Amino acid sequence: MKIGVILSGCGVYDGTEIQEAVFTLLAIDENGADSVCFAPDIEQHHVVNHLNGEEMKETRNVLVEAARIARGDIKSLNECNVDDLDGLVIPGGFGAAKNLTKWAFNGPDGEIDPQVKRVINEFVLAGKPVAGLCMGPTVIAKALDESKIKTTLTVGTTTEKSPYDIKAVSEGMEKAGATAVMKSVREVSIDLENKIVSAPCYMMEASISEIRKNIKDAVDSLIKLI
Repeated sequence: MKIGVILSGCGVYDGTEIQEAVFTLLAIDENGADSVCFAPDIEQHHVVNHLNGEEMKETRNVLVEAARIARGDIKSLNECNVDDLDGLVIPGGFGAAKNLTKWAFNGPDGEIDPQVKRVINEFVLAGKPVAGLCMGPTVIAKALDESKIKTTLTVGTTTEKSPYDIKAVSEGMEKAGATAVMKSVREVSIDLENKIVSAPCYMMEASISEIRKNIKDAVDSLIKLI
């Protein structure tokens, strides 16, 4: 069994949330499956100094940066073939909203990388499960925006503490055609009809152990849908 993982760089503020990515790879391995990492071969929107949050005057490549997490074992997203894989996971981090899409700047009206859109649509149309973690569900919502596929997704809940505006992000997903549901970091959303799993992860205030369990539950759910 092989599970594709789309990365968006390396680092929460300008790429993939590293802990979410590592927990995803671990959960896939614990299910006896192999992970295959992919990333778009494009320039990052920008580079952020993770010590102070300031933008740095340099450019980096999403694929090259994502290779840090994958220990070099990664492919360009152009090479992702739905026929070679059984499922797909999209971890979060601001890279999902800056590099995979432009949600961070224009919400659901922002552009999506064409290869990201292609891959997600191919998996859903093939009936192969897809999981979005943290901001990953917004990527799924945007990818399916122009399709007839109406899915259910979560980025968290407004009833518990979050460092982000869960209400606004949820409304954005609704504008993109999805149905947004409220879930805590202890829960996952499972759209059985379309085989789409989503989990809040670091969209909510949570400990690293809570994030680990949330991702394990999401990946376990994805595996069960295969």
